[in-house]
Amino acid sequence: MTVCLLLLSVVALTAAVPAPRALTRAAWTEREPVVALWVWQCLVATVLLCCLTALVLGAAAVFHTVRDRVFAPAPPAVTAAYDLSAAPVWAVALTVLLACGAAWTTAMLTRELAEVRRRRGLTRAHLRERAPDLPGGLPAARGPMLVLEDEYPDAWWMPGHPAQLVVTTGALHRLTDHQLDAVLTHERGHARAHHDWLLHLSTALATGFPRVPLFAHFCDQTHRLVELAADDTASRRCGHLTTALALIELNQHRGVLSCASSRRLLGERVDRLLQPPPRLLRRQRALTTTVAALVPLLPLLITFAPGLTALT
Repeated sequence: MTVCLLLLSVVALTAAVPAPRALTRAAWTEREPVVALWVWQCLVATVLLCCLTALVLGAAAVFHTVRDRVFAPAPPAVTAAYDLSAAPVWAVALTVLLACGAAWTTAMLTRELAEVRRRRGLTRAHLRERAPDLPGGLPAARGPMLVLEDEYPDAWWMPGHPAQLVVTTGALHRLTDHQLDAVLTHERGHARAHHDWLLHLSTALATGFPRVPLFAHFCDQTHRLVELAADDTASRRCGHLTTALALIELNQHRGVLSCASSRRLLGERVDRLLQPPPRLLRRQRALTTTVAALVPLLPLLITFAPGLTALT
């Protein structure tokens, strides 16, 4: 059990500190944002699995009730292989720390979900005021697309039930048909990939553990990469130039191309669309995706290795 806890700690620390810093500096993530998002999710899953499996092993060593429940169906040889009879002091302290971390993580996720639900309710109520039900028994604006009377050009996807694509009349007047199609494709790309849930998860983890490099970088990179991925979805259908022009038309009044702007990402997105970087080869994408998917299996392999060795 002691060796398992040490190995799990090493894997978790490696995935939480040096790995995200190296991934943040990597240049290929801009070329393949979808693959980069997958790698970030696998790193987060690895750390969470390390913490969860270490918590189970530590709790089984400290508390006899947990041990009896976890190892109840296992043969005596498997239980003996983990050597749970005497837990060192540092293992007890680690178990308590992991239990507190698990409780805090659950609280942060619950808080984020509650806050999301509250914001969506306020947003939908605000939209109902701006787009009231039509008179004379005509159907309400509950379709997949909602047009708001507003000079301010804007368009966004509002998740929920039902999900709606909201577009202002200012955007309809400013954009051409092809540019509007690019904007709609961009927002539908967010919806199909469920980017909203990924953003909520990264925000909750970064809020709960702001000093953990993995979670802080995960939040920052997720907000950046989901936009790049949606831009790629739109550019593949409508063209890079059309998507870039649509992005400029929607955001030029916000100072998109200003270097001092807090929305510098918009300028970077426009430059990337006007000069698209070459994609990775299909073999490279497949290899990166496969290796990233195998990394979260390390904590499970470390945890089950003593038991499997005892059985063989």
